[in-house]
Amino acid sequence: MFTGIVEELGEVVAIEQLADAARLTVRGPRVTADAGHGDSIAVNGVCLTVTDSSDKTFTADVMAETLRRTGLGGLAPGSPVNLERPVQLGGRLGGHLVQGHTDGTGVILARTPGEHWDVVRIATPPELARYIVAKGSVTVDGVSLTVSALSGPGPEPWFEVSLIPTTLEMTTLGRLAPGSQVNLEVDVIAKYVESLLASAPPGYQPAGTEQTGARS
Repeated sequence: MFTGIVEELGEVVAIEQLADAARLTVRGPRVTADAGHGDSIAVNGVCLTVTDSSDKTFTADVMAETLRRTGLGGLAPGSPVNLERPVQLGGRLGGHLVQGHTDGTGVILARTPGEHWDVVRIATPPELARYIVAKGSVTVDGVSLTVSALSGPGPEPWFEVSLIPTTLEMTTLGRLAPGSQVNLEVDVIAKYVESLLASAPPGYQPAGTEQTGARS
């Protein structure tokens, strides 16, 4: 489990293409300081398993399904990446609950510079739009962000986020131009609520919400 608070801006060192996967080597001195075989590190919001670590780098295998469903397949040596280690039990939850399981990818439509922040508009896959709400949380390339605006109903939904100087400086989001692809993870709580309501029997009401008649 992660929080979407990027610890370090790392760099892809090498990518080895395999028959049905890729082997990714990333430089990140901070996140590799205590990394060992089998540990998890989020790379642009994608939870990967460390297979080897040495000399301030770590290596992880990325299966074909992950390459297809995320933006990791577009990385190349020299690409900057957002890195985060899992949150420790008892630690501060600075962002929101992030699983590192990308739900889909979006595309940056526009970015508008402001005096103290940039407003970035991102196209949303239609199947994910229902999980994104104004003032709610969304993860973009591993960064926990608050939704500042939403499109109205329509076939091409989008949402906006406002990026403060720290986010612009310390993550890849400060470097991405319109047309760039980003990994999206919506709020897992919304998905669980939808699943539970969809499987509820007809007429079901959650405990504590039953309506009672007027008392005499």
